[in-house]
Amino acid sequence: MNKQLKQEILVVAFGVTLFAALMNLNAVAGFFRTFTSILSPVFSGLLLAFILSVPMLGIARRLTGIFPRLKEKTVDALSLALTMACVVVLVCLLCVLAIPQLTASVKSIAELARANWPNWAALLNSYGIDTTELTKLAASFNWKMAVEKLFTGAGAVIGSVVDLAGSTVTVTVNAVFAIVIMFYVLLGRRELGRQCRSFLYAYFKKPTAERICHVAKLTHDTYTKFFSGQCIEVLILGTMIFLAFSVFRIPYAALTAALTAAFAFVPYIGAFASCLIGVLLTLMAVPEKAILCFIVYQMVQFIENQFIYPHVVGSSVGLSPLWTLLAALLGGKLFGIIGIVFFIPLAAVISQLLHGDIEHRLAVR
Repeated sequence: MNKQLKQEILVVAFGVTLFAALMNLNAVAGFFRTFTSILSPVFSGLLLAFILSVPMLGIARRLTGIFPRLKEKTVDALSLALTMACVVVLVCLLCVLAIPQLTASVKSIAELARANWPNWAALLNSYGIDTTELTKLAASFNWKMAVEKLFTGAGAVIGSVVDLAGSTVTVTVNAVFAIVIMFYVLLGRRELGRQCRSFLYAYFKKPTAERICHVAKLTHDTYTKFFSGQCIEVLILGTMIFLAFSVFRIPYAALTAALTAAFAFVPYIGAFASCLIGVLLTLMAVPEKAILCFIVYQMVQFIENQFIYPHVVGSSVGLSPLWTLLAALLGGKLFGIIGIVFFIPLAAVISQLLHGDIEHRLAVR
């Protein structure tokens, strides 16, 4: 069988497969849903391994520099243990320090809203807005129960998530499998890398295998720089907001700082949302400081964007503001907040590959 005949057979087979898939879209969609649910622990474990590999590799480099005679397996085991210890310490700090403060802030906001509702209703009535139904709703709303549900996980959101997952047992089993896969991937990352390279060079031509390895390394380096820079920037920005609000005696400094740190992972939208929430909280508690809150927040953002962000993150992803915005919009439309976060370094990888290809073509010409 000659090469041309093989290509024709492949084209015909692809056309028949595509036609059958289009005629049975429901069956194809059901197959992909089942396939995704089966492999969800694998995907979750790989995602966890990818995220934790950023601090783990940094710790491993430090250990290798301090103890150059340590074996690779020992370095990997120690770096993974230190990374997990840092995660446990961070979670404990959140549970002991941050969550009680946030709970107290939310409770005080609820009490403030209930105490000031008559004044707000009178203001709305003066503008011709009927607040009868809102007043009944505010009077019957149990703020204490709502706060307890919010922080104990007994709300409808958690229930819907559990129902969607199928059962608590399924969620637990998937989580255990994901964690086990994460540990195997992180501890065996060197061996897995060698196996992947051997597979590529065995089944692909050398230029193709080298190109795939280059793209994989570029992707990992870009995501590593992006996430490590973002984590440092989140800590700095949250601390600056807390200190600035405390100095100017703006209420809810801890809550606004926590929201700012959480929303900082979402470009563009996060800064606007956290600023708006901070101004609204200040307007509820001390209306005369709402404008001051906005000015202080924007000043901190300006200092952070102009003097700190370029040195911490800078142009690590190598993407201009326009393409960053377009990547955030596209990722948000396709996958929501997760898409906004992950599409920016992905667009940076595509941009660098395209830039390299353009330079190569121009050099050839």
